[in-house]
Amino acid sequence: MTKPLRFTLATLTLLTGAVLTPVALAQTGSTSGKNTSSKNSARKTPPKASAPAAPASAPAARAQAAKDPVNLGPRAADHIVAVVNTEPVTNNEVRARMARAQRQMAERNMQQPPLEALRKDMLERLISERAQLQYAKEMGLKVDDSALVQAELSIARQNQLDSIEALHQRIQQEGLTVKDFRDDVRNQVLLARLREREIEPRLRVTDAEVDAFIREQTGARPATMELNMAMILVAVPENSPTADAERLRARADDVARRARAGEDFAALAREFSDANQRGRDGGELGLRPADRYPELFVNSTQSARVGDVVGPVQSAAGFHVLKLLERKQNNELPEVKIPQTHVRHILLRTGPSQSEQLARERMADFKRRIDAGQAGFEELARQHSQDDSAAEGGDLGWAMPGQFVPEFEQAMNNLNTRQVSDPVVSRFGVHLIRVDGRREQVLTPEEQRQLARNMLREKKAQDEFDTWAKEVRGRAYVEYRDGPN
Repeated sequence: MTKPLRFTLATLTLLTGAVLTPVALAQTGSTSGKNTSSKNSARKTPPKASAPAAPASAPAARAQAAKDPVNLGPRAADHIVAVVNTEPVTNNEVRARMARAQRQMAERNMQQPPLEALRKDMLERLISERAQLQYAKEMGLKVDDSALVQAELSIARQNQLDSIEALHQRIQQEGLTVKDFRDDVRNQVLLARLREREIEPRLRVTDAEVDAFIREQTGARPATMELNMAMILVAVPENSPTADAERLRARADDVARRARAGEDFAALAREFSDANQRGRDGGELGLRPADRYPELFVNSTQSARVGDVVGPVQSAAGFHVLKLLERKQNNELPEVKIPQTHVRHILLRTGPSQSEQLARERMADFKRRIDAGQAGFEELARQHSQDDSAAEGGDLGWAMPGQFVPEFEQAMNNLNTRQVSDPVVSRFGVHLIRVDGRREQVLTPEEQRQLARNMLREKKAQDEFDTWAKEVRGRAYVEYRDGPN
C-alpha cells in the first residue's frame, strides 16, 4: 500500500502562529484595499511554532507596548511607493506592515531596529510577496473556501479559541475587518502552495546528513566502527639476535601462508600463537570499538575484507598474523518518543472527468451518509477512493508529524478520534479524513531517520526559498516612486 500524500514542504507560514495570530494581524489593516502577506518564512532559519498572541490578561506595560510599540508619526495621505509589474504598493501598506512587525517584536521583547531600516525592509518584503502572488496567479494556483476554513481553524486553535466565530470576534475586537483577515490568510495559503510547488524539486537530503543531524540534535555519540579480529602472535624476545628474529619471521610467514590457504585459523592459533589465553581461545580478540584495538592492527586491516588474513605485521612484541572476523558500523541511536496519528482517507482525484466542485459535492454526500450511519467509512473507501489505500479501507497507517502535505495534515490535526472531516482539497484531489487513534510511540531507528529527513528537508527548504524568492523578485519589473514615510 502506498501513501500518496508524501511529505513535501513543512514551512507553511500560516501555521507558525507568529504571523497570523489575531493580535498580530490587527496591525495589517491597510486602507488601500490591497491584500498583503508576510514573508516570515524567508528567514534564514526554518520557521518554528511561536507562542500564541498575548492574552488580554498580560501585564499592562506589555499590552501598551504591543498597542503602540513605536510611534510612526502622523498618518499621511496615502500614495504609491512602488509598482510591481503593473500593481502598486502603497505607503499605508508599508506602514501597516511596519506596525505588525513592531507589534511582534514588542510581544517578544525584541530590540526595535531604526525606523528607516525597518521601513526599507518592509517595503522590500511587500515587493517580493507581490511578485510571488502574481506568479502564483500566472501558474493558475487558487485557494478554495474549504482550505481557507481549515487554515482559520488552525489559527483559532493556536490562539486557544474554540471556533472560527470566536476567532472572527477577536479579529474585530482588535480593529481589523474579517474580510481583510481572510484575504490575508488566503494569500498565506496561496504563497505556501506556490513555495511547496517550486521548492520541492530542488531538495536533496543524503543518508550521511540524516545520521549527522540526529546525533547533533540528540547529543548521541558519533557513529563508531567496531571490529572483531583473531590473532596469532609469534613472539620475538627482546634483544634477540638477528638470526633468531629472521627464523621467527619465517615461522610467522609460514603460518600466514597456511591460514590464507584455508587452514583453520583457530587451530593454527592454538598450535603456534604465543599469546597465552588468546591462543587457547583460537586467537579471537572480540568485537570492540576500533579505537580499543592497537593502531597497528586497525591500519593493517583497513582495506581488508571480512575473512581476509593480513600479515605478518611487526610490533615490539613480535610478528602478528591477523584475520578480520567482523566489521560493523555502530549506528545505535537514543530512544525517541513522538506523537503518531492513525488515519484513513477517501480520495477523489480531480481532472477533466471530475471537477473539484463535483468531487467536493460527492464527498459531502459521503460524509452525510457516514454521519447518518447509512454507510461505513471503510466501505465507501473501498468502493470509491482513487488511491492505493482503497483496498485497505483507506488506511494510511500510523503517521508521524510532517508526513503529509499541509492541507491534509491541518485537517487531520483538527479532528477528534473517529471524527470525519469535511471535504479537504489538496494538490492530489479531494479527501475525506478520519482519525482512528493517537499515541506516543518510541521510534525505530528507521523512523527516527525518516523524521530527521523531513526536518532536514524543511531546513534546506528555507535556503532554497531564499534563492527562489530572489529569482522571482529578479524577474519582476519594479519601479520605485516616492519613498514611504
